[in-house]
Amino acid sequence: MSQTRILRASGLSTYEIRIGRALIDEVAPALGALVKKVLLVYPEPLEASAAFLAENLRSAGIDIWQFPVADGEDAKTDRWLSVAWSSLGQAEFSRTDAVVSLGGGTVSDLAGFIASTWLRGISVLHVPTTLLAMVDAAIGGKTAINTLEGKNLVGTFYDPKAIIVDLDALESLPKVELGAGFAEIIKCGFIADPSILDLIEEDYKDATDSRSERFAALVEKAIAVKVDVVSKDFKESSLREILNYGHTLGHSIELSEHFKIRHGHAVSIGMCFVAELARLSGKLNDEIADRHKEILSTLGLPVSYPLDRWNSLYKGMQVDKKSRAGILRFVVLEDLGKPVIMEAVTEEILFQAFQEIAS
Repeated sequence: MSQTRILRASGLSTYEIRIGRALIDEVAPALGALVKKVLLVYPEPLEASAAFLAENLRSAGIDIWQFPVADGEDAKTDRWLSVAWSSLGQAEFSRTDAVVSLGGGTVSDLAGFIASTWLRGISVLHVPTTLLAMVDAAIGGKTAINTLEGKNLVGTFYDPKAIIVDLDALESLPKVELGAGFAEIIKCGFIADPSILDLIEEDYKDATDSRSERFAALVEKAIAVKVDVVSKDFKESSLREILNYGHTLGHSIELSEHFKIRHGHAVSIGMCFVAELARLSGKLNDEIADRHKEILSTLGLPVSYPLDRWNSLYKGMQVDKKSRAGILRFVVLEDLGKPVIMEAVTEEILFQAFQEIAS
């Protein structure tokens, strides 16, 4: 990508998503002149990257409080919230100060929640370093932590001030993490922009090369899908639900695995599940249903799950935040780019669909 691309998203406010390479110098200007203190939230393995960003912000006259947290979903607990609030209080953060997240989706979820609750809301800016965070978690203003009962059950809707998507951050990302992020890109292809699927299938190798123009185009297209949806339905009252394609079973798998499975891997399985559910319900033709497994498995993503885990998965889906009055809801496809909501689905047909992806 030869130049920085800018997309604008809106929710409670309007903010920029800057997509390009070598964008570290754009973080301080995006925060604005009023910000004098920053709580920099990042996972412990990114200590070196955090130190580099901290020095960059200090050179712009900003005081930095570095706040390393556990890696992965272990960061999204009330324990880290309590420590963060204490740090903000001791450092006397005011409403003109800010929180900056550096890392994956768990960090942006946590940092956003911290910012939304301190003094009833201070600025937060996200610098995502994983593909999953770039195309999904950092965008849209959802913040959350997990509980023992489920994923993302406690959270807020809160816009970031800006999002800096520096594609250079992905060059050192392990292939397994890059692949997990592609699950969300593929999701966008199925629910809204089928050209995403075509770009991937035309050249799988080039599509997954983080240095290629095809890869940059896929990232931008996926971000554009999410920006369009959340700008029309910020608080998930209707349209935004389509972004949960594959997530109902996916979140239940994550809960069953105690959040040790990658989110993108769980969603990949979840998409194959709802494709089978739509096929069994007569809503989706065989070609599109089969295309799920073909594209996901070609990218090395999981498309099946053990049959003997069904009971725990069904229980987990029943407490999913997308259910209404105890009624399970699933986003399914009627065609490419045509998602709909299925309600009051019987356990019998759900189990039939699960058997189609069971290992």
